[in-house]
Order: sequence, then structure tokens, then C-alpha cells
Amino acid sequence: MVESIARVRHIRVTPQKARRVVALIKGKQAQEALAILKFAPQSASEPIYKLVASAMANAQVKADKDGEYLDEQDLFVKNAYVDEGTTLKRFQPRAQGRAFQIKKRTSHITVVLSTPEVAETAGDSKKKASK
Repeated sequence: MVESIARVRHIRVTPQKARRVVALIKGKQAQEALAILKFAPQSASEPIYKLVASAMANAQVKADKDGEYLDEQDLFVKNAYVDEGTTLKRFQPRAQGRAFQIKKRTSHITVVLSTPEVAETAGDSKKKASK
């Protein structure tokens, strides 16, 4: 019955590389996602690991606030996506006085964790609304 969101913005990882790592954890259990990210060789796995851990902590705080019991084994990655952030444009000198543009891309990464009950009740409410 708990759903938590964690976001990191303006992280210096290209969105294309971050999406490869996020695809590894979509739909997985949160503990399993942390294990996958811990041993993933990509550089984007470290900030995404911290983000999933932060989302787990957010879920715990939200459950404590609502007075609900939360077992971290129940949490799973409901949704995770990467949006493109601002691009830093830099110039590198080249031969004969020319300049070569370098684009340093950034990402906005969002992870949504949920317990299975939230996904089921959301589906039930959609069914009732359509009837």
C-alpha cells in the first residue's frame, strides 16, 4: 500500500547510458535491483544504486508516517525512467584556429517503488471506473 518516488536531477551521465542501466532493474524487487546495480560495470550504476536506496528509505518514512507496516522485501521497482537534462556546451581548440563543440549531457533519473497491493488496487479502481 506504499508507493515512493526518488529523483535525481542534472546528473552528469548521458541519458542513453543511464537508460541501459535503468532497463536492468525495471520490474525487479528492490533488494534484487540493489544487488544488480552493485555489481554492474557501468558508471551510471552508482548514482542509480543510491537513488533506489533513497526510494526505499522514502517508502519506509512514508509507511511510518501513515502508521503502516512495511517489509522492504515487498518493495519492487514499479517504474524507472531517464529524461534528458540540460546540455553543457564546451569548446575544444582544433587545428588552424577552429573550435570543436563538445556536448556534456546530463540526465534526470526517476525511480518509483511500490508494494504489490498498490498496483492491484490501482488496477481495480480502473476496472470499476470503466464499468
